[in-house]
Amino acid sequence: MNRPNRLAAKLLVPMLLAVTALIPATSAAQEPGKVIVSIYRVAPGKQLEFLRWQAARDAIAAETGIGATQWYVHMDGDSWDYVGISPVTTDAQDDKIDALSKSRNLTTGFKASLEFRTMIASHTDTYARGPTTAAALVEAAK
Repeated sequence: MNRPNRLAAKLLVPMLLAVTALIPATSAAQEPGKVIVSIYRVAPGKQLEFLRWQAARDAIAAETGIGATQWYVHMDGDSWDYVGISPVTTDAQDDKIDALSKSRNLTTGFKASLEFRTMIASHTDTYARGPTTAAALVEAAK
């Protein structure tokens, strides 16, 4: 196995464990929860600013009871800098986050989006469902 594939294999288990930690245990009758997997390439010279920006928002999420994003930092291999796995929030949770953010003088809405983009070279967001098992997915395919 070449080095990038070994790294990908090493990262897969911790990422799956992080998803498991974010989502309450589900019974066989329930669907797995939804998460957002975000992959970031940070703009040169903006690493610490990006991390501080995210840490402030993680603190707000934790304070509102949503929980902080689980973070993974690049070690070797592909060109990404950070991977974050976050629970998908409801509109009511987003309103709570915005209200608390504003009270802490953090940007929200479009202004926050513009601020965020000053620190990012590129990023992707992917919605995923889990945790689950291969056997449960086989059963769902029937």
